[in-house]
Order: sequence, then C-alpha cells, then structure tokens
Amino acid sequence: MIEWERVNELRSEIGDDDFAEVVALFLEEADEVILRLSAATGAKALEADLHFLKGAALNLGFADFAALCQDGERRAAAGDTGVDLGRVCACYHASKDVLRAGRDQANAA
Repeated sequence: MIEWERVNELRSEIGDDDFAEVVALFLEEADEVILRLSAATGAKALEADLHFLKGAALNLGFADFAALCQDGERRAAAGDTGVDLGRVCACYHASKDVLRAGRDQANAA
C-alpha cells in the first residue's frame, strides 16, 4: 500500500522537519480534493482531480492509491465518469492511516 522506500528517500532528501510539512500539506490538499471528487462536474474535472492526486500520491509513496487514481484519470480522459470513487476514497483513507501508523512506530523507536 505504501512504498516505504519512497517515504524514507523523501525524508532523507528533505529532512525530518520539511518532510513533516510536506506530509501535512499533502494530506490537507488531498483531503480537500477527496471531498470534492463526488461533486466533480464532468469527466474533465474528474480527470484533473485524479491527476493531481496521482502525482502527489506518487511523491509520497501512496502506491495503491496512485494506481487507482491513474486508472480513474485514464478512464475520465476517455470520457468515462463511472470511476469507483468510493474505492478511490477508501484507498486514500486506508493509505493515510497506514502512513500515520508507520510514522508513529518510527517516532516511538
């Protein structure tokens, strides 16, 4: 679900403090986009939102979530608005929980 190698690589590249800021910003922005996904008006808006989420997810190691977003983005680009947004949202929330649990474990060590 989470590519921990990518998470650790990003943390190593930018440092712990900046990493915490990047995570907080990603989660804040992603939460906003997730909320508006269900209100997306048309394939182009859906495609744009899923594209944003995919890029941010890849940067932070949310591998499964990024894959779902990529598939949905591709489908929306073809005009298909029948993307399973419930699955996309559930994967995001599960990924967020796993990241937080992993971060909490790392901080406790």
